[in-house]
Amino acid sequence: MDRPVEPLVIDLSQAGKGNYVAKRGLPVQVLWFLIEACVINNKLNPSSALRVAALRLFGAKIGKGCRFPHPLRVKAPWNLDVGDHCWFGVDLWLYNQAPIRIGSHVCLSQGTFLTTGSHDASTTMDLRVEPIIIEDGVWITSKCVVQMGVRIGRSALVTPLSVVHRSLAPGGVYGGNPCRFIRPRFPS
Repeated sequence: MDRPVEPLVIDLSQAGKGNYVAKRGLPVQVLWFLIEACVINNKLNPSSALRVAALRLFGAKIGKGCRFPHPLRVKAPWNLDVGDHCWFGVDLWLYNQAPIRIGSHVCLSQGTFLTTGSHDASTTMDLRVEPIIIEDGVWITSKCVVQMGVRIGRSALVTPLSVVHRSLAPGGVYGGNPCRFIRPRFPS
């Protein structure tokens, strides 16, 4: 009787940082960790202005009129570029080992997770990173996941609980896992 072939197991002790570059030294990363915990992700802080100031102090580019009234997480503020008049919901997580560029008039709703990194799952488990670009007028509704290398086109809308693993064209409503086109956002 033939014995079934066992699937390979990747030795995680051999995984490397892949194409990830920290861009800041360990002291800055540790200081950011403390500021993020005390100011940015602190539910007792209702101040959008204080969050914006702390993010800018650590290198984030944030336009005018942006609203950060709720706790959120930002892995690397030096990799964050936000346009004007954007809204950020409670428990948003920007896991930005690579740049995240957000246009103007963008709404990122509660519980959404944007990640610019993943692992090479078929070979070494090395970390791989690619930027995320969100164009003007986009609304990513609650509890969505946006994965590395994605570009979301101007005025697209992503429905709740969707997983965006490919770029989305402008002006559409998209939803599901995997995320698919549903209809145009605006009537013709």
